[in-house]
Amino acid sequence: MTLPSSSKIVIIGGGIIGCSTAYHLARMGQEVLLLEKAALTSGSTWHAAGLVGQLRSNANITQLLGYSIELYDRLEEETGLATGWKMNGGLRLACNEERWTEVRRQATTAHSFGLDMQLLTPQEAQDLWPLMDIGDVVGAAFLPTDGQASPSDITQALARGARNAGAQLIENCPVTEILTEKGKLTGLRTPQGDIACEKLVLCCGQWTRDLAASVGVTVPLVSVEHQYMITEPFDVPGNLPTLRDPDRLTYYKEEVGGLVMGGYEPNGIPWAEKGIPDPFDFQLLPSNFEHFEQLVELALPRVPALETAGIKQLLNGPESFTPDGNFILGEAPELENLYIGAGFNAFGIAAGGGAGMALAEWVAKGAPPYDLWPVDIRRFGRPHTDVDWVRARTLEAYGKHYTMAWPSEEHESGRPCRRSPLYGSLKNAGAVFGEKLGWERPNWFAGPGEEARDIYTFDRPNWHDPVGREHRAAREAAVLFDQTSFAKFLLTGPDAEAALQWIAANRVDRKVGTIIYTQMLNDAGGIECDLTAVRTKEDEYYIVTGTGFATHDFNWIRRNIPEGLNAQLVDVTSSNAVLSLFGPAARDILQEVTRDDVSHDAHPFGQARRIGIAGCPVLALRITYVGELGWELHLPAEYAQSVYDALHEAGRAHGLRNAGYRAIETLRLEKGYRAWGSDIGPDHTPDEAGLGWAVKLASNIPFKGREAVAAQRANGVKKIMATFTTSGNTILSGRETIYRNGTRCGWLSSAGFGHSLGTSIGMGYVRADQVIDRDYVLSGTYELEVATERVPAEVTLAPLYDPKMARIKM
Repeated sequence: MTLPSSSKIVIIGGGIIGCSTAYHLARMGQEVLLLEKAALTSGSTWHAAGLVGQLRSNANITQLLGYSIELYDRLEEETGLATGWKMNGGLRLACNEERWTEVRRQATTAHSFGLDMQLLTPQEAQDLWPLMDIGDVVGAAFLPTDGQASPSDITQALARGARNAGAQLIENCPVTEILTEKGKLTGLRTPQGDIACEKLVLCCGQWTRDLAASVGVTVPLVSVEHQYMITEPFDVPGNLPTLRDPDRLTYYKEEVGGLVMGGYEPNGIPWAEKGIPDPFDFQLLPSNFEHFEQLVELALPRVPALETAGIKQLLNGPESFTPDGNFILGEAPELENLYIGAGFNAFGIAAGGGAGMALAEWVAKGAPPYDLWPVDIRRFGRPHTDVDWVRARTLEAYGKHYTMAWPSEEHESGRPCRRSPLYGSLKNAGAVFGEKLGWERPNWFAGPGEEARDIYTFDRPNWHDPVGREHRAAREAAVLFDQTSFAKFLLTGPDAEAALQWIAANRVDRKVGTIIYTQMLNDAGGIECDLTAVRTKEDEYYIVTGTGFATHDFNWIRRNIPEGLNAQLVDVTSSNAVLSLFGPAARDILQEVTRDDVSHDAHPFGQARRIGIAGCPVLALRITYVGELGWELHLPAEYAQSVYDALHEAGRAHGLRNAGYRAIETLRLEKGYRAWGSDIGPDHTPDEAGLGWAVKLASNIPFKGREAVAAQRANGVKKIMATFTTSGNTILSGRETIYRNGTRCGWLSSAGFGHSLGTSIGMGYVRADQVIDRDYVLSGTYELEVATERVPAEVTLAPLYDPKMARIKM
């Protein structure tokens, strides 16, 4: 095939992800060219194990994987090529009580997301999988719609479907360079000539990182050896479900009358640390029997027949893995029109159909079909630019693939990385740190005689009482949070107001010193950002957003500054420390350390002022995310220790305590404050989330998403965010199913314990097929499914704590 000189869209990589993306783009009528350096599937697709499971901890990723199954179900008939797809179901075992709790919680998550996951007795599980010994099995879960596929066959079928729809696929055509001009993508270079393109999609598996890095784009993935064993046939039934045995770190599937057995060992072996050899096509690594022996020892008691089964092959194929175990999709924040689909953590076959669909829509329409934040490339940040850090964290994630997924579990590798100036002081004060985007952040503080580490459990954890202590201090006295990790930007320039007025849903044409809480919306009215902006000058706004959203929100704001406006966005995160002082005694403490008047009249709620503390110029924001009187104190990082010491000295007589992020979470739940990424996001509008009051619809000011919000306000909503409480000792951790009048109507997007109220609290959307209102929500009788058991719940649309905001405006 002759190489064209141009194509609107070019895909690099002919594995399952590239071919799926080409298939979906071509069926959308897009001009698309796929280039593969060798032959289709020759990277890692050809040696994938081919298990196809659906359930993930996020509803939309579960939906994406469910689409893969829908596609594989019809692909053979559509293209005429065999795919090896079998919907033989998937079994997951539990061999101790804690794993059984996890499995039951997973079953509830499945029910929340509309999947029929069934809980089985050990005997029922053995009836489905007669080869296994069930002596240690407590129970099992079965998902009938899971299955397995032949990776190469599925990919060839997708390739034929892509060609049939008009795509060009060219093999043996390596890309040697991505071409840019003045920071803009122009095309690519191959040995056969240059190709101009408008959009470029990198689906190159473990080769993606280095190719993207050549144009300054970070794709944090590394190669890890992954082995599985293929036996000779020994009369294994062809309809045998796939089996995951996480307590023994192993998985199984039927293969031509024999078994495939693989797993995730705790000590994974990185590969190609100094670069991938060239060529490396349809190649494997030497079998490492010694390393694999640990999995064999775990597998033999489960499947005794493996003792005598002949071993056909121990296959060792490197795969690309990521630091958080999720794959990477989306437009690169560093280079417009460059898209990534890579890092599939050995579940590329399960994700291939859905990921290709979503990426194709992202490329063609500029936005994904639904919120894909867990896999969005913009979830990464500064630590992910360092390959050594990425490798350390990825190996930890690989080793945890089948370990217990504990609530609130933290990673340990690559730490500490980014530290607040107060790290040492907080550690000495008993801080137990968590990590986000590399930042060490105090989660809670251990008191005398308490062990200063997380001890994970599905019951009340060891930090429950210490967090309650911090929570009550915030309600009754005062607390100090180190929130230095906040992402902080400056939007400056003569057109700063005009630019932000377009991007923000709330009005920003306010007086200098005003704090503006606002969402930033997409064209469908979905919430892309949820942040505060302080007007610090006529031509300057100081923008503060969540730690984990630094890359995403900076990218969203910068890319949506209207063309022709003179406004610049600068990241100042590392310049400023943030100390947040909250509680009924906050004003008394603050007044003791500053000459400036911080009375309510002098410094009302929603205003920011410059004040002095211990020789430091402080931007004091009177705002709250915990529902109490208080201030966020933003200050140059070099002053942090002095201000911290001054506040604690003054606060000693007022009962001031250090407090951490887990107390912030319990406090905000009592107030019903929404969290982006869980309660709100691109799939949720302000009116659905109860945030319509922060939208400037009453004005005639145009803003991004205005038409969608106006149409919804005229037509009504089909889901409404509500807060739920349960009595007794019910532990809520999120994703519990919501039932209204006995019918499933949603799931909890976040949950925790309200220490002031003495009850578990959950937030989630009540959903319906028709337009609903407040009365609909409040008139229902509710239950929550918790680990497959239903418990009664009360519903409210008002904050559970201080609904009139009297304490905030003291």
